[in-house]
Amino acid sequence: SETENKITDKTKAIIPVNYGGEVCDLDNIFKIEEKYNLTVIQDCAHSLGSMYKNKHQGALGGLQIWSFHPVKTITTGEGGAITLNDEHLYRRLLKLRTHGITRDTGAYEFENQGDWYYEMQELGFNYRITDIQCALGISQLKKLGRFAKRRAEIVEIYNSEFKDLPVEIQESPEYSNAVRHLYTIRVDNRKQVFDKLRGMNIGVNVHYIPVYLLPYYRHLGYKKGLCPNAEKSYERLISIPLYPSMTDEQVTYVIKCVKTALK
Repeated sequence: SETENKITDKTKAIIPVNYGGEVCDLDNIFKIEEKYNLTVIQDCAHSLGSMYKNKHQGALGGLQIWSFHPVKTITTGEGGAITLNDEHLYRRLLKLRTHGITRDTGAYEFENQGDWYYEMQELGFNYRITDIQCALGISQLKKLGRFAKRRAEIVEIYNSEFKDLPVEIQESPEYSNAVRHLYTIRVDNRKQVFDKLRGMNIGVNVHYIPVYLLPYYRHLGYKKGLCPNAEKSYERLISIPLYPSMTDEQVTYVIKCVKTALK
């Protein structure tokens, strides 16, 4: 596979991205992980609630990273989480999110001097989500089923309306039962279609510019042509509105505007 062809002696991990909410072919990825003794880190920022072969993504192994940014499936205002089933790595992540500090008396390297004592055992970060944000996230989780149902209804309507138009839509593999975060179409004359839709007050966007084409990475020496498929897709991508509070009237209006913009 293309993934396996990219592995070198320096490879430590595979990071599959569940773009738009669709889950990657994880069976093959985990086979490669085992063969080369790597770690799989699933980027699940878009795929909260999505299933892979009727299993939750976190039940399959590796690590899963989640985003609760305001535009994601649920939100904590800002923040994220990591889920995993490795006790040792879990304990290390707890330290890394809090400046490398531990108050676990059983893990101290030096003598415990008293109840006030703690140890900074490695260089960490200030990556703690607040209790207030977590309370919001818990309340949002209770609404996930409703959010997922409405997103699926809108995706079904879009798919039906766009199937005979000169656009490409993101298809769902048989193994995936996705909660779609994005609804993307690929069109010719992207700039023209994008501008027309913005002019009709449709909040379209493009997800995403290939990261290595941005100035920071260009200055590090990355050049156009590194990922030709991503670049080719980027040149035609448009994301159209998809969120659970969309009314049927708004969905109909978006469809009407897309059809008008494509003429």
